Amino acid sequence: MDTRGQSLLYTLTVGYERWARRRGGGAGRPRAIVFGAGRAADTLLHNMVFDPESPFEAVGIIDDDPAKQRQRVAGISVLGTRVDLDRVVASTGAEVVIFAVGNAGAGLIRNIRERTVAAGARLMIVPETSETSDLDARDIRDVQVTDLLGRHRLYVDHAAIGGLLTGRRVLVTGAGGEIGSELCRQIHRYDPAELMMLDHDEAALLDVQLSVDPRAESHDPSVLLADVRDAFRVRDIFRTREPEVVFHAAALKHQPLLERHPSEAVKTNVLGTLNVLEAASGMVVNISTDKAADPVSVLGHTKRITEQLTAHFGGVSVRFGNVLGARNSVVTKFAAQIADGGPITVTHPDVTRYLATTQEAVSLTLLAAAISREGEALVLELGEPVRIAELARQMIALEGRPIDVVFTGLRPGEKLSDVLFGAGEIPSRPRHSMIAHVPVPPLDPSRVRHLAADGPPPAVANALADLCAPWEDRTAA
Repeated sequence: MDTRGQSLLYTLTVGYERWARRRGGGAGRPRAIVFGAGRAADTLLHNMVFDPESPFEAVGIIDDDPAKQRQRVAGISVLGTRVDLDRVVASTGAEVVIFAVGNAGAGLIRNIRERTVAAGARLMIVPETSETSDLDARDIRDVQVTDLLGRHRLYVDHAAIGGLLTGRRVLVTGAGGEIGSELCRQIHRYDPAELMMLDHDEAALLDVQLSVDPRAESHDPSVLLADVRDAFRVRDIFRTREPEVVFHAAALKHQPLLERHPSEAVKTNVLGTLNVLEAASGMVVNISTDKAADPVSVLGHTKRITEQLTAHFGGVSVRFGNVLGARNSVVTKFAAQIADGGPITVTHPDVTRYLATTQEAVSLTLLAAAISREGEALVLELGEPVRIAELARQMIALEGRPIDVVFTGLRPGEKLSDVLFGAGEIPSRPRHSMIAHVPVPPLDPSRVRHLAADGPPPAVANALADLCAPWEDRTAA
């Protein structure tokens, strides 16, 4: 095509795109600038321009790549870089800036948010999981604290997970919890022969059932109301339903409460896990925590014991940090304190934690289970630890009004910083950069069967700590 033909084609294309925008109208729709001119932005902008039902009217693009300046995407011009954002917002009358950069670092998102707020606009974001060909402007959401802390691009081998789950009978204990419910939702996508959801909380159990299948009936056999503390009930379920893969997520996890009531941790976390392990005939994946590495708390001790019991029975454990958004998570606590007007309470200005979203943790848990070997723990490594005081500041920034932060001191059994690996654990990463493998020494079940679960709290806590001590420490005592 000669130069005149190319010029005519360009003119016709731009003219059609402008006509389509006018046809779709813009009255009543927020005017939006898109930050980023990559693949996600291309899909998003075509939707915004050609879909008359789009909730936004695209009026410009911002991109830091000098080569993209003055280019057009769906007829919308790149009007500058991030340093021009305030000028572009003013000249276009934009009310919204939509962040559409995949796998962006937390620092970039925070910087664009600060610039957007300073320009008098509202920052919204393309969800990481929505960067596909069917991205729709209606997928756009407000910025969340997880965006400001960092988003992880997960490379998950779906074929490996399918090999573990597809066509097999899968049971999830603790199915009503934060991790258990997300396990159920993600496992369901791999088309298991049967997905069995077990929990002792009937309301939570019905909630997760509906989240997996909105058309499910309350009498659906996939729902199992039971408590892992009940050894007879657990054995009966395993005998009649014959699960081939078990994800054991049932546990008590609230650290300060367990410090005061260690006997409850023994009954659920230790003896409940033993009930599951003894009843199972297939693969068991025990959901652990980073607090099991060099444990110093009742929670950490019980979860380390479950790792060792699981290793004795040939199962595997998956160890990860704190889950954002869980009912007892720091984010939930801070959100409640902000809603109450503050202050936000942080134990120590230097305390750090490994944080992950539920979806991230569960996706890697499924992959870890698929690539595991018997008797090991797989440790999920999702980025660097986060300073909790910084998390509080980011949540306050999202709120947009001043909230005080008060430091209250470390609680009993609390570490200043979480660790992922215990002393003497040498990790290897043969299959995935975010999944480390460490061997776990097995623990004979006879050593836990007669734990004095109803004894005085200090005695119970000491007995748990003794079970976690290295063998040479026990023999020297």
